[in-house]
Amino acid sequence: MAHVFSTFYEANKTMKKISLLTAAAAMSVSLTGVAKAADLPQRAYKAPPVVAPVMYNWSGFYLGANAGYGWSNQCIDITAINGIGGVFDEGCKSAGGGAIGGQLGYRWQAGQLVFGLEAQGDWANIRNSRTSLQNPANTFKSNLDGLGLFTGQIGYAMENVLLYAKGGAAVGSQTFGLYDTASGTGLAYADRTHWGAVVGVGFEYGFSPNWTAGIEYDYLWRVSDSSTFLTPALAPAVTSVSTNTKTDVNLLAVRVNYKFGGY
Repeated sequence: MAHVFSTFYEANKTMKKISLLTAAAAMSVSLTGVAKAADLPQRAYKAPPVVAPVMYNWSGFYLGANAGYGWSNQCIDITAINGIGGVFDEGCKSAGGGAIGGQLGYRWQAGQLVFGLEAQGDWANIRNSRTSLQNPANTFKSNLDGLGLFTGQIGYAMENVLLYAKGGAAVGSQTFGLYDTASGTGLAYADRTHWGAVVGVGFEYGFSPNWTAGIEYDYLWRVSDSSTFLTPALAPAVTSVSTNTKTDVNLLAVRVNYKFGGY
């Protein structure tokens, strides 16, 4: 029996020695791996690429349409009757009507500054009528039926938002008539082309790379002209009437443009 316990004791000691040697070997291998990993060169950190922000570009040709409302203040002076000079003030009157048309232009952008040239043409229906102060039996009627604007622009861009001012020349096409107040019978007619000047301001928003929409206000002043009406219906008392007409126009319109180019 003693021999059996002795044998068991020796075997147990042998197993403990083997376990200790195995653990030591495993720890040695682990430490060697760590040391080798520490000796390896470290991989350099590479920052992600910087993506440049997409900038809205206002440069290039554009073509668009506009629609709005215009109101005018018109003043008439009779400057001669039957060729005999003299100034008779017929007073001023305001009236309004719709306008619709199109525009085309070109813009250059330098940083946040935007420069441009534009031509705009509108059909209009701005009517005006007043009874003559000198002869209430007669009534003056006019219709401003066409407008043209030729302007330069300067603006300030904030990405896809543009604020701008404009100025230049304006031309208006106007029909003018003298009517019998009681019956409405036409007594004399004239077609006129008036030249003047225009200033304006606008706001434009680019809602896609090529499409923009905005609103614009324009003021046209001293669109004036002088005409002589032949009045055979009033002969022999009155055979001709000469007048000078001055028209100021306020025009407020919404605009949509297609811009050739993009971001």
